[in-house]
Amino acid sequence: MERVLHPVNAQLDDHLPTDHKLGKVYRVGAGLTGLLLVVFGILGLVNRIGFFDTGGDTVLALNTNGALSVLSICIGALLICGMVVGGTFASTLNIVLGVLFIASGFVNLALLDTELNFLAFKIQNVLFSFVVGVMLMWFGMYGRVGSALPHDNPYWRARHPEQAAREDRARRAGMAGSAGSGRTRVA
Repeated sequence: MERVLHPVNAQLDDHLPTDHKLGKVYRVGAGLTGLLLVVFGILGLVNRIGFFDTGGDTVLALNTNGALSVLSICIGALLICGMVVGGTFASTLNIVLGVLFIASGFVNLALLDTELNFLAFKIQNVLFSFVVGVMLMWFGMYGRVGSALPHDNPYWRARHPEQAAREDRARRAGMAGSAGSGRTRVA
């Protein structure tokens, strides 16, 4: 029963060494997306659009208002913080925010042309939300999920600790054997 409830006996933060090359992918994904959202939010605030105005003001071909601008800056700043921290934190943050962007797209799609559309979403905003959500999820899941992860991947090793230990023992035995065969015998 314990194996079903906790299939992996490791913390997420333990999977990725701080200098692993996957950390760069997570950082770049979080940083670029965060920068895009911050720029969008700042441009929305610079235009002095009303906070809950639904009049159809656009920035970068997306409909916006003050509330959406502030929300974009906050989420962008959170992603930039994820970029600074990096590692598994950035990966997990990308995945969580990606799911939230996709959920936001569906919720705001349902709210189009209603009085509850206080973020002034139009269909282009919904599509943008879907694209950003998928992009963030891709950046967050890169090298973390899949059926063909290499055996030196820290996430694969955390999911298959017994096999990883066997491979490590075999690798060490192979190195010890090759080091011993390099000696010359004196007769």
